[in-house]
Amino acid sequence: MSKFDLSEELLHECTCPACGHHVAVPFMDRQQQPLATLGWPGSEKEAQEMDELPLAFVRCVNCGHVYNREFTYENVPYSEKPNLMFNRGNIWSRHLERVCELMLDYLPSEPLVAEIGCGEGHLLRAMAERRPGGRYIGFDPNASMNTGGLFEARTELFMPARHVTELSPNLVISRHVLEHLVNPLGFLQSMAFAASWAGVETKVYIEVPCIDHAIKTGRTVDFYYEHNSHFTTESFTRMLTRTSKSVEMLLHSYNREVISGLVRLGDSPSMVTYAKEATRFRIGSREAKETVGRQLDELAATGQRVAIWGGTGKAAAFINNYAVDAKRFPLVVDSDPDKVGTHVPGQGQMIRSRDLLRDAPAEVLIIPMQWRTRDILNEMEREQIQCPLVLIEHEGRLINFEQDEHPY
Repeated sequence: MSKFDLSEELLHECTCPACGHHVAVPFMDRQQQPLATLGWPGSEKEAQEMDELPLAFVRCVNCGHVYNREFTYENVPYSEKPNLMFNRGNIWSRHLERVCELMLDYLPSEPLVAEIGCGEGHLLRAMAERRPGGRYIGFDPNASMNTGGLFEARTELFMPARHVTELSPNLVISRHVLEHLVNPLGFLQSMAFAASWAGVETKVYIEVPCIDHAIKTGRTVDFYYEHNSHFTTESFTRMLTRTSKSVEMLLHSYNREVISGLVRLGDSPSMVTYAKEATRFRIGSREAKETVGRQLDELAATGQRVAIWGGTGKAAAFINNYAVDAKRFPLVVDSDPDKVGTHVPGQGQMIRSRDLLRDAPAEVLIIPMQWRTRDILNEMEREQIQCPLVLIEHEGRLINFEQDEHPY
């Protein structure tokens, strides 16, 4: 077999953290290694006995992103040991200076800036010194932040749903954080939705390592457990465009070992429309549960013979959603002879043949599948099954199929 033949070993179905595509191929042979940056063993023996974790790096065939498909965030003890990044090298310090000046170009005179995973706070201090009229907030649950009285330190995770609404930031900075996350695309899209929901226009600056050189030169040292995601120029760009329609900046730095981008969030009204529609549906379904439940209580109290047509699928969903229990509503029938003798999932009624209703008619028939009601009534007429009252659920209540208005 050629090394390029397609096989089950080559094709993996897993979700890309950068673009969301679901097919990847092996990037390196799977192996086990201990934590590389967060283990901090205190002795040779402790180092040699560290737990080994799976490195199963694959590459997305859609955007070129490289990620560990067996990564588990719980294996990385950020809560116990900070992920310190050495920021005192001359070249790296100049890089930080450039980032600082670049960010200030995009900000008003009195900005509100939040940095996610700010570490010791080097960048925020530099920005605050250059633009002292602003408010600067650093989020990092583990680092020891030296604020110098220039920024606010919050030892907590940045939560988009809470903090975007609370702060309405002009700029959110995320530097060398996304490569550690299980789902960086999801995190950015959460911020995009939160900004649109709150009606806040905010910019997000994202900076991550870039592995273009590593791939080109065959460099393997970049790939260790704590870095789940490894961005190429293409995969980083795809992630940004899947987050926002407004990518305002994209550039390489630090000898092209780093890639960064700036996106504008808060301009996606369609997301808000869908979310509000979902919220209305959720509220309506909650109210329907109360209304239909009350109607079923009243129906059971009449002592009438009630039958439910259908006991699996959507009919079973109706029965379970509205707690149509076997004690009060024991009679469930179905047209399908293969279902007869089985039981309704959850509530347990035995499903009987519809023919039972020919000799012992129901006084009330509930048909959960509204769109099939006319077919079922035609079937009842053909089989000489009669029932004086047929109920369906519509707009959150049970209605009379023959007398009330509905689209069915």
